[in-house]
Order: sequence, then structure tokens, then C-alpha cells
Amino acid sequence: MPIWQTSRFAIDLTQPRIMGIVNVTPDSFSDGGSHQGVAAAMAHAEKLLADGAHILDIGGESTRPGSPAVPLDEELRRVLPVVQAAVALQVPISVDTYKPEVMQAALDAGVDIINDIWALRQPGARAVVAAHPRCGVCLMHMHANPQTMHLQHMDTAQDVTAQVLQFLQQQTLELCAQGVQKSRIVWDAGTGFGKTVEQNFALLQQQPVLAATGYPLLAGWSRKGSLGKVTGREVGERMPASIAAALLAVEHGAAVVRVHDVRETRDALAVLAAMRRPEAWHV
Repeated sequence: MPIWQTSRFAIDLTQPRIMGIVNVTPDSFSDGGSHQGVAAAMAHAEKLLADGAHILDIGGESTRPGSPAVPLDEELRRVLPVVQAAVALQVPISVDTYKPEVMQAALDAGVDIINDIWALRQPGARAVVAAHPRCGVCLMHMHANPQTMHLQHMDTAQDVTAQVLQFLQQQTLELCAQGVQKSRIVWDAGTGFGKTVEQNFALLQQQPVLAATGYPLLAGWSRKGSLGKVTGREVGERMPASIAAALLAVEHGAAVVRVHDVRETRDALAVLAAMRRPEAWHV
């Protein structure tokens, strides 16, 4: 049975899990400023859980293309009070950060998962995770960085899936060499992070290649720019496309989908589950 081992929870991945997004930033590409402050963030977190989220992902720095970096003290100010309140909800809590100091503070507060767009490549990040006995980690592929990735796409002459696979395998090898068990690691191909629209959809189509390695996959398509490119819809109008992408990701092997629209994604996954197991609905 596939399990994602995290600080407090062994998450069963035999069924797809929904990671609900809690942005505590003023400038996120999708919902910036909507959930600033502990009260607003917690109200949103509780709504996501009521809507069917299995995991909450809290982030204090926008990683939209071209976004400026947030100073360490500001990210801690945004994230820590929300994390401290969220761990009391007794559900898996993830923190979306690449700063080792934020990772350490979040883990000290009881967080279960470190979700890092840099795949622990920042100095000291790998050591923080390796020193923790159980925390889960999501390693994501990113080309360039949030400030420049919209200007420096990956080489289109090379196989994007092969590049992403090689990168994730290397980062995993280095992390495991420090004593981190494979059961703690999930991969994210990094939809939209330094990739063209064509590369993003090629990765979705070829996702089974990544899944075949045995590492659970997290897919983050929700409201992304590639969906806007193919539909012509602005960010706030991308829910149907986001749900379609989440379903396709699960059909192609994703174990976790990171989404804004939890209730709608849950309903769509319920339909998929019914199709996969029609015997469960005999009357």
C-alpha cells in the first residue's frame, strides 16, 4: 500500500488526495491578499477541509512568474502564526517554502510536510529535512527561478520528461544519501515553472514515465497559465480547466492534486472513482 510518511501522519495514497491551497500572500497570481491574517487564513483552511481537502498547503511567498523574493523575516511573520494555528486542526499541514529557516521554524511548530519549489537546493535546506526523523517532503522541478523563469524556458530541443526525471532522481539520490527514507518523498514535475505550454502538456501526457519510478506524484495545475493559454480564460475563470487537468493528472498516475477549488475537484474525483469501481455502486 503506497504511504506518504509525514511528521504526524502516514498518508494513504491508494486513493488520490486533495491538497488545498492556503496562500497568506498579498500577491499570489490567483488569490493574493484574500487570506492574509490568521483569522482569514484559518477560516479559509476550515472551509477547504469542509469541502474535502485531505492536506493543507500554507505559503507565504508568491512564486508566480516574475514575483519578487520575500525577505525571511516577512515570510516568517506571515506563515508562522497560521502554521501554529493550523497544526491544531489535526490534519496534515504542508508549508510551501524554500528557505531553510522557515522550514525549521515550521517543523518546530509541528508541520508535517515541506513543499519546496527548489527541491531543497538552497544551502542548508536538505540538512533541515534530513535532521527531522519523519517529515514528508515534496521535491519539485523548476527551471531558473521565479524571477526569471518566464524569460528562460527549458530547452525545447530536448525531451522535457527526461530532463525532469533526471533532475528529480538526482535530488532524491542526494537527499536519501543523508538518511531520508524514500517513503517520505513525493515528486512534483513543476507545471509552469520555467516550461512552455507545450512542455507542460507533454509532461502531463508522459506523467506515467515519472510514476513508473515508484515515487508518488503531486500535480499542481490549478489555475495555471497554460490552462489560460489553451482556453483563453483569465485566472478567475479557469476552474473547469483546472478540474479537467486534475482529473487527467490522476488518470496518468498522480497521487496528490494541489488545488484552489477543493469541493469541485472532490466531486470530479468521486465520479472518476465511481467509473473505476462501478461494483461499489450496485443497488
